[in-house]
Amino acid sequence: MLRTPFFDPNKTYKENWEEGPFGDFADGVVLEEKESTFEFLGQKISYPLGIPAGPLLNGKFVDAALDKGWSVPVHKTVRSAVHPCNDWPNVLALKDFPGDLSIERAKEPLVVIPEYSEPLSITNSFGNPSYDPEIWMRDLRASIAHAKEGQLVMCSFEGTKREGMTTEEYIADWANGMKMIADTGVKIVEANFSCPNEGAATLLCFDVSKVKTVVTAIKEKIGVVPLVIKIAYFGEAELRELVTEVGGIVDGFSAINTIPAPVVNEDGSQALPGAHRVKSGICGHAVKWAGVDMVKRLRALREELGMSYGIIGSGGVTVPEDFKEYRDAGADVVMSATGAMWNGYLAKEIKEKYPNA
Repeated sequence: MLRTPFFDPNKTYKENWEEGPFGDFADGVVLEEKESTFEFLGQKISYPLGIPAGPLLNGKFVDAALDKGWSVPVHKTVRSAVHPCNDWPNVLALKDFPGDLSIERAKEPLVVIPEYSEPLSITNSFGNPSYDPEIWMRDLRASIAHAKEGQLVMCSFEGTKREGMTTEEYIADWANGMKMIADTGVKIVEANFSCPNEGAATLLCFDVSKVKTVVTAIKEKIGVVPLVIKIAYFGEAELRELVTEVGGIVDGFSAINTIPAPVVNEDGSQALPGAHRVKSGICGHAVKWAGVDMVKRLRALREELGMSYGIIGSGGVTVPEDFKEYRDAGADVVMSATGAMWNGYLAKEIKEKYPNA
């Protein structure tokens, strides 16, 4: 059942940041966290379930997620300097799309509307906005202090290409920004190499050589702090190349982000304002197949290549059974964004149905 979302699609990003969270995340209920019986990348956690980078805009959202039993919340992707949000609207629902969104189907326009129904699939287009680092670093420190035993606050980062910036400066932005996160006390950091709102045809995660250069620079900067990279959906050969090249450098992979697709209104016009927003990231039920498939292949490659990286599975976790499907596929930690947004108590439901995960 869809409940009042904790991020209100009818409000702007700024309004949500200042006034939110809403719905279940604003009811004041704090759930107990059970004993830490699981481990992820050296950190003890009470349950292998979290919310990925995206809907947890600031410390208030992260704290609310912790209070509702999401053991591994990831603060939304931040940057090394202030970065604006795409214009409203930022979230819309796919109309009459109950099945899987294949990579081929995602090449064709999808109709989106402002009404939400189950099975829930949405598009989101924010452009990875960021407030000043002083603000998000303050929030991270406070949320880490707010977390109970067995809860792990993560944070995602994206380097920013600025006009006139050299390749070396771009790589340094990644490394320095990740160090800023690590300096707050975050125990596991995430590099977002797969934001579709940065240009779906040029996702950094598909440039394996550049990914290797960037993650090497990050690891040199952050030392022993575990590094997870957020990636998109890969073909067989492409994923093997990525894992072969960086699986021994990074500490984990998070898959997937979203599947980019062109989105239109019911009359066929462009749904999101802005020349760079013809395409937008699709998430929710329609992309679960892709996340599960990536987790299966990441596990198989880990075993075949004798590697030890962690695997975070996300995409389309909207009911407890989806969590179990990801765990069976090989996910060390499972995350839900769309499902959590419309049901803040989904973590409680999952834990009750699968107490041993």
